[in-house]
Amino acid sequence: MDGAKIFRLVLIKPSHYDDDGYVIQWARSAIPSNTLATLYGLAADCAARRVLGDDVVIEIDAYDETNTRIRPAQIARRIRDAAGGMVGIVGVQSNQFPRAVDIARPLREAGIPVVIGGFHVSGCLAMLPGIPADIRAAMALGISVFAGEAEGRLEAVLRDAWQGTLQPVYNHMDDLPSLEGAVYPILPAERVARTAGQHTSFDAGRGCPFQCSFCTIINVQGRKSRHRSADDVERIVRANLARGIRRFFITDDNFARNKNWEPIFDRLIALREGEGLNISFIIQVDTLCHKTPGFVEKAARAGCRRVFIGLENINPDNLMSAKKRQNKITEYRRMLQMWKAVGVVTYAGYILGFPADTPERILADIEIIKNELPVDLLEFFCLTPLPGSEDHKNLAARGVWMDPDMNKYDLEHVTTGHARMSREEWQDIYHRVWEAYYTPEHIERIMQRAAACGISVGKVLFYCLWFYGCKTLEGIHPLEGGYLRRMYRLDRRPGLPVESRQAFYRRWLSHVVRAHWGIFSLWWRFNRVRRRIKADPNRRAYTDLALTPVAEDAAESLALFSTTDAAKAALDKKRREVQQRAAVAATG
Repeated sequence: MDGAKIFRLVLIKPSHYDDDGYVIQWARSAIPSNTLATLYGLAADCAARRVLGDDVVIEIDAYDETNTRIRPAQIARRIRDAAGGMVGIVGVQSNQFPRAVDIARPLREAGIPVVIGGFHVSGCLAMLPGIPADIRAAMALGISVFAGEAEGRLEAVLRDAWQGTLQPVYNHMDDLPSLEGAVYPILPAERVARTAGQHTSFDAGRGCPFQCSFCTIINVQGRKSRHRSADDVERIVRANLARGIRRFFITDDNFARNKNWEPIFDRLIALREGEGLNISFIIQVDTLCHKTPGFVEKAARAGCRRVFIGLENINPDNLMSAKKRQNKITEYRRMLQMWKAVGVVTYAGYILGFPADTPERILADIEIIKNELPVDLLEFFCLTPLPGSEDHKNLAARGVWMDPDMNKYDLEHVTTGHARMSREEWQDIYHRVWEAYYTPEHIERIMQRAAACGISVGKVLFYCLWFYGCKTLEGIHPLEGGYLRRMYRLDRRPGLPVESRQAFYRRWLSHVVRAHWGIFSLWWRFNRVRRRIKADPNRRAYTDLALTPVAEDAAESLALFSTTDAAKAALDKKRREVQQRAAVAATG
């Protein structure tokens, strides 16, 4: 349109700092940002509807800092060259909040409007009696904060920015929007190309019905399931397929509790089996998903290739302490074997730092898991009182020490005390468990199990090396990993010295060479094992304790059920339930 004014909207998903103060960033990052995709889709809809007036064109730039360097001075110039604009720093988790403010500070100094939203702001406003000091400090810089979800609200923020009347706080935590028929998440293809495997993401639902005390999801997205329809999901998939994107991360915290799981799976099955569309996806589920008839089987037919499971712990006392009542250790083996039977690779999260944990108990539990549970990938986290969780609220109310540096709230750092471990012991055991689980012997066993179940041994090897290599070679959790670490000398956390060019580049190049040589050496070693397993004509006959079908009458021989009194009680309860069901069935 001739004479149209340009409003430039810049959306940024921030990263956070590593222990040396450098931004964690890669040439290709691992996990796509659904919040960035959601905000981009909503912004594109606002632009199409000309919400700022027929003579104002909204132009949108979207950046994920995990794979793109953010240059505030350049962004400020682009916005000043337009008739107006703003920067939205989106999906900001607690560990990313310091970095988000550091990005915003020079923008505010240049007079650029900035709004920060995401789980940190939303969780704090939802759970704390007042606004915490770090958010107040950000607001003192003139940064606006947004709590809640942006569906139906973004255009009001854009109008305020256009008119120069941004509010200090936008709080929509008491009014969570419906998702059915809502504008769907989408990202430009060039942004998706910066993720490993060219994955994009979307949420088929939000909210979770459970009450885990360490979780922020239930207090930010609510405990009531809100979901997209099968039609919505088909539109999302087709829109991405039209741009050559066919791999998806469905970001529901617990897809098994999405009330539309079956219509969505049926629609994806129709696309795959009826139209021959080559689509695949990753989902997150709870440990009882297999109890829902048809869920596991339909997930595989619909294109699920990997599943993340919130295993969390194998001690029932620990699970109960976190209100993780839905996790039944008596169901773990059966559930994992069902995923194995349909050829899906399993990831499981495992939390360290529950009340009953000690370094010795943790290492013993890892050995039980290796021997008795057929999980492929285990990823470890420190129990962390994240702002927005019940744990954080309770500790804050009691005045218990929590680390004031939000950058450490990445689930890798110890941020509070423990009754049975010092903070140093807790941090040390977190580093040690990666070596304890990903031993050469166990990696080979994982590959043998994959071969026995018809799962690609090569893919399982790649995932094992990714997880082990990220932590041991890069020093970064695999969920924050990527390919080819990028570091910029001047992008160091404020307050830390800027290194000389010689020192910086010597250290960076040395790191890159060591990491690449390390991963190549691991691949060379284990690829010979992979070829040997693949060449074995009897590979499908392999079995071990973890793959042995569940037998209730032999369960007491498993360490999983005999190590603690709580585990023994869980097994006894399971047996009583089985006997009661049998008695009911016998009486007709």
